Amino acid sequence: MTAQELPPPSGKVALVTGASRGIGYGVAEALVARGDRVCITGRGEEALKEAVEKLGADRVIGVAGKAHDEAHQAHAVERAMEAFGRVDFLINNAGTNPVFGPMAELDLDVARKVYETNVISALGFAQQTWKAWQKDNGGAIVNIASVAGIAPSPFIGAYGMSKAAMVNLTLQLAHEFAPVVRVNAIAPAVVKTKFAQALYEGREAEAAAAYPLGRLGVPEDIGGAAAFLTSTQSDWITGQTLVVDGGIFLNAGVG
Repeated sequence: MTAQELPPPSGKVALVTGASRGIGYGVAEALVARGDRVCITGRGEEALKEAVEKLGADRVIGVAGKAHDEAHQAHAVERAMEAFGRVDFLINNAGTNPVFGPMAELDLDVARKVYETNVISALGFAQQTWKAWQKDNGGAIVNIASVAGIAPSPFIGAYGMSKAAMVNLTLQLAHEFAPVVRVNAIAPAVVKTKFAQALYEGREAEAAAAYPLGRLGVPEDIGGAAAFLTSTQSDWITGQTLVVDGGIFLNAGVG
């Protein structure tokens, strides 16, 4: 979408973590497309610069840093406030999954790293946006969870546990931040990103065949869901986890 094709500014501002590519980028793209200004974060400075250029530097800024770093969390929110004057929406997408194997052999230090990045960072960003803007002005938070946090997912157990914690974090924040801030989660199944590539690389057709809708997800699918959950159309929705799975859970029935 070129600058000439962008809609008029909506007056709203979003902060999307882990958004230089993949699901986070898809979310940022959807929010920019409706007129929001967006601050995106990510670990790599160059990847962020490229993402900002593609999304539109007149409406998007990037702040590089590690999601679990409290100083980075504070700096990202501060930069968004400096650049745009507000932070209406927070989309917690930053995550990691550095291990693949059975739980019985899981390195506990790796498990701690997964929790630090996937859960504690989301809480930290929520605390920052709450204090900086949302407590007094309202808004919405969307946590990107996973179907792995709802049902067993062999060999990615640490990731699944962390995403189950994200679902519960959503409930806790929705209860505490009401009525001024709505907090919901999205639980995607396999989405075609570099992050999830190991789950389908070289066997995409086979993997997609298990989905009633006949394909794997794409970042735009999650972007659309996040746009809905940060819109006025979802003003009476909070504390919910929206499963966006191409129908894969339908296969869990008996018979």
